[in-house]
Amino acid sequence: MSEAARVTFYLEDGLRQSAQAGQHNFLRLVGEVLRGAGFALAYRPDTDAERAASATRPGYALFHMAEPSHDRALTLRRVYHYPFWAIEPSGQRWDWHVAKTVFPTDAVPRKEADRFYRFWQQRLFSDAPQTATRDGFVYVPLQGRLLQHRSFQSCSPLDMLRAVLAHDPRPVIAALHPKESYSEGELVALERLERDSPRLTVTLGEMERWLRGCDYVATQNSSAAFNGFFFGKPAVLFALADFHHITADAARLGAEQALHAAPLMRPDYAGYLHWFWQKMAINAGRPEAKGKIHAAFQRAGWPV
Repeated sequence: MSEAARVTFYLEDGLRQSAQAGQHNFLRLVGEVLRGAGFALAYRPDTDAERAASATRPGYALFHMAEPSHDRALTLRRVYHYPFWAIEPSGQRWDWHVAKTVFPTDAVPRKEADRFYRFWQQRLFSDAPQTATRDGFVYVPLQGRLLQHRSFQSCSPLDMLRAVLAHDPRPVIAALHPKESYSEGELVALERLERDSPRLTVTLGEMERWLRGCDYVATQNSSAAFNGFFFGKPAVLFALADFHHITADAARLGAEQALHAAPLMRPDYAGYLHWFWQKMAINAGRPEAKGKIHAAFQRAGWPV
């Protein structure tokens, strides 16, 4: 077999061994599709050096959650929760196929979507979405790099927080991400803003608690806003995202208008999540999963 007809998976320890043994359902399905197209499979550690070397090796490469570094590489990434996955030529979610596709609001299979929505509400959050309220505050889940305005953002996270305080009179709960590491400068700036803003409370984590009680979510592109859809909570985004379709876009509308619009929004959460996950993502537990995997490789131009 030609070395060009080889696909190498670059996976971290544990996941790599699971994939090689056929014990990871999604990766097993990916392997079956590739073998069916005539590819041999190989597995290597997921390190910067290994991924960089993949550009000089013959054949194709699959990375896990890492940015593809050449035109024969794709990334595999979970779409927020298992068993939903994407196979994409970019690690940036806002460049994914779903982000560039229009949500067909007039083509929602109502009964199926509502059933799907109820199932995943219960599966992910038990009874919490059924007891959700609007207690008169804004939930701002923070991510990293609080002082930086990056290219995909309409402003820095700290300036986003200032905008929320300036344009909405509600109390604001700003939650630091429990897995992020923040610099002393970031924490000092945040503490200063909290001291100068009586309506602002800075806390850590507890996403489900704040989603249950908030009026809406304002964030850059935190997955907390996506999870908020299961609680029926609108979102304002200050950055590019894959789930932008039913949110208020601060870059397009302006921060003030987006923040005023969000509390009044009543999008079709059930219809949207059914489309986003069941139609646009790869549900590794569904019979059509291999067909969707095949289609993802074809979109990327791979010879499958």
